[in-house]
Amino acid sequence: MERTVPRTASYEIDLYLRTMYSLLRSSTEVKIRSLEEVHAATNSSLHPDARSTSPDLSAFIYALLRLPECIFQVRSVALGQTPAVFARHGYPDVEQWQPVSARARRRRCLYDGKQTLACFIASRSDIDDVIPTLTAFQIEWNKLHLLLESGASSLLVPEVETDPRAFAALADALEMSEADLLRLKAIWGGQFLDRLQEIARRELRLGVRLLEGSLSEYWRATRAWWDNIESCCGQVIDRPVYFVSSNTHSLANLFSGYALRQRERLIEYVEREEEELKREWQAIVSRKEPASEENFLYYVLKKYQQSSHGRGDFARQVEAERERGITRIPSVHSFDLEAQVIELNRLRPEDMDPRLKGDDLSFLARSDAVIINIDYPLGLAAYNLLFKVAEHVGSLLGVYVMGKAATLNAVRGDVMIPTVVHDEHSQNTYLFRNAFTAEDVSPYLIYGTVLDNQKSVSVLGTFLQNANLMDVFYTEGFTVLEMEGGPYLSAVYEMYRPKRHPYNELVNLYGVPFDVGLLHYASDTPLTKGENLGAGTLSYYGMDSTYATSVAIARRIFARERERLGA
Repeated sequence: MERTVPRTASYEIDLYLRTMYSLLRSSTEVKIRSLEEVHAATNSSLHPDARSTSPDLSAFIYALLRLPECIFQVRSVALGQTPAVFARHGYPDVEQWQPVSARARRRRCLYDGKQTLACFIASRSDIDDVIPTLTAFQIEWNKLHLLLESGASSLLVPEVETDPRAFAALADALEMSEADLLRLKAIWGGQFLDRLQEIARRELRLGVRLLEGSLSEYWRATRAWWDNIESCCGQVIDRPVYFVSSNTHSLANLFSGYALRQRERLIEYVEREEEELKREWQAIVSRKEPASEENFLYYVLKKYQQSSHGRGDFARQVEAERERGITRIPSVHSFDLEAQVIELNRLRPEDMDPRLKGDDLSFLARSDAVIINIDYPLGLAAYNLLFKVAEHVGSLLGVYVMGKAATLNAVRGDVMIPTVVHDEHSQNTYLFRNAFTAEDVSPYLIYGTVLDNQKSVSVLGTFLQNANLMDVFYTEGFTVLEMEGGPYLSAVYEMYRPKRHPYNELVNLYGVPFDVGLLHYASDTPLTKGENLGAGTLSYYGMDSTYATSVAIARRIFARERERLGA
């Protein structure tokens, strides 16, 4: 008989975690150097060449994109859950510091303008993410430092940016390919030489301090997050709720139709400012490219609002959304997790994305239900947040989760739909009836493939996986690696059973009295060399799987609501 529960124990990763948390118990700052050896010994799939003297540029870029740019000035990182925690430990004015952010990781961070970075954490999953990222960054920084100190720094001259031979010589001296150095140059842009000169000047010696790690502080931070929602939208307390974990743009765009009404202005911007997107648009309208016109406009809207031409347009979008019952609630005083409250009876069906208009939606005007949509959290924060929502809302009608995942059998842009989830946090394997099948998503997915009846693993952290562990997963049929599914299902268990979720059990969730749907889109193929999350981005084509899954979720909610109202 096939084993259902994978043997996920890894001595190297377990040693890494035990070492990390034993060091963080210290009341003083811990030097990242103390973790370099145990980090390298894990043979992380994201950092396979940690022990090599040559740079592992994919790992460096992965870490670089998940840390704020001020990391080049930072010497000390403080981790805490709330402003009160920071104040108790000597940072009384932390909220007055400069807000900073990373390109590829959403986390509330504040910089004192000197050498200290404060990061707000929502659960221990943030620790499992931040510490290995800092460690990988320091290891690769110091490799580059040694190479530059050994003579390569003499090649850091202005000509290197314009002379192909000088650029090739620098790449050779840094023991990397020209293509890899070009990736670094693309990320740093005009700061390319300045960044390399900063690395050449000094060895990196980061320190980190966990101010408080108690479970009660995580609960306190979660309560502060919910109190903010309740104060902005008190109607969520006594109304039926559909809970969605996705992002802050897809459902808002689908329901409000704002980008579609700005079509003329957005296309004018593309034709004037975005040459590459202009070619893509021409291919779409000429039917040479089978892309979605709506998805294209959603992508352009974000680009437009980030440009000087679109300054102030986001405020107009927020106002247009509010008129249609969509309220954005930014996070304050704790971790960075925006929420949206969407009142179904205030939506205007005539304004919606065409993919939602196939049926008569007039019944929405009679609905008393709301959607609470949150920016997907990291790891165990998912459990805390869903449990808090369930504790305070009137009744829960559905839980729908959409997010990125690594895949061992698909390609980037594909959509995976699991019916089995193994959770590395609880060691439980959850069996459940997924509200979605391939036919719910595939009509809206243009470039990828939809794979349903999959088995997924909710992992501890992106760096906390190695080839041996993934081989165990793959051998036992687990092909999706993500971070939220298991914690969400642990909360689901507690929402219909009178006890805390078990540990290391096979858990049947088929009796859950509300909808449960998990959809993952592939952004990472770790079994393909170099194709980790640091190797590139999904760009416009990533919108395909994002919006295909979002359309499926929206249509499912409408179908359930139609059934509930007897329409």
